[in-house]
Amino acid sequence: MSSKPFRPDVDAPEWKGGHSPYDIIKEGTIALVVVGLLTVILATLFGSPDDHEITIKNWANAAPTDFALTAINEMNGTTTTAGYGAPYNTASEGQKLGPFALAKWVGVRIPINTEQDFVVKPLESLPYNAQLSSALSTWKSASTSQQTTWVNNYTKADSTMTFKNGQIVVNTTNAGPVPVFINDLTAMARSGALDTALVQGGNFFSMDYTKPLLFLSDGGYLAQLAEKQHLLGSQWGMMNETNSYPGQAWLWLYTFWYQVSPFSTSANADVQVWATMMLLSVILLFLPLIPGLRAIPRKVKVYRLIWREHYRD
Repeated sequence: MSSKPFRPDVDAPEWKGGHSPYDIIKEGTIALVVVGLLTVILATLFGSPDDHEITIKNWANAAPTDFALTAINEMNGTTTTAGYGAPYNTASEGQKLGPFALAKWVGVRIPINTEQDFVVKPLESLPYNAQLSSALSTWKSASTSQQTTWVNNYTKADSTMTFKNGQIVVNTTNAGPVPVFINDLTAMARSGALDTALVQGGNFFSMDYTKPLLFLSDGGYLAQLAEKQHLLGSQWGMMNETNSYPGQAWLWLYTFWYQVSPFSTSANADVQVWATMMLLSVILLFLPLIPGLRAIPRKVKVYRLIWREHYRD
């Protein structure tokens, strides 16, 4: 017989009680069949509880002035995407973890110039239109400083923007071709052509929705819809789903940090929350090796509640 001392934190005593037969294959198969049938039946009867996707076409038809304002902001570089930094551009260093600029280390992997990619290039993909073609030629032949002046003049007057008879109207002067750009881009968005132009990226079958999603997120329309559904980050967004259906409760630990200081007010919240979760994950991974912590389940004896029938016997 071994003289090695019994270690309650590591060793498990030999089970000397009775045994009951259990066919895990049979039980698993029955569970799979039952859940599969229920899923098909309930999906057929009720469909998906989620709302339909929000497209740029939906946005431009529901809130054309919000779309047009976002479009001019893409041109003047004041949107979130325009100033985001890596992986889209070099406009900022991106989020930091202490002194470490992690986003900058990754670099620009998905280069996006909001003026070109969201406005000018989509307009160039439209069928020939004399007025638009002339406006594009004027824009391309102008200097950068002249383009900036036109955009700034339009931006100063965008508070007067209205939408009448299918046209974007702004009381501005010396804005060059910018009024034509914004009006035609809004019409393009309302037709659904802009969704297609932003998704297609050189391949016929393209599933890269990065650009339309970024464009949508830069406007106010998507945020308004999200707020109504309690999907904003300040409303525990990632945990929720649309309507009154329960969300992903297993994400509470991650989204929890966004609701408390200093994460709730930090510009680097994403990377800070990520680092916190990585630290907690490492602690959890090595929990069986940490003296004291690994003994907590044995000392609090919660297991006796779970297996109360066994311990009662």
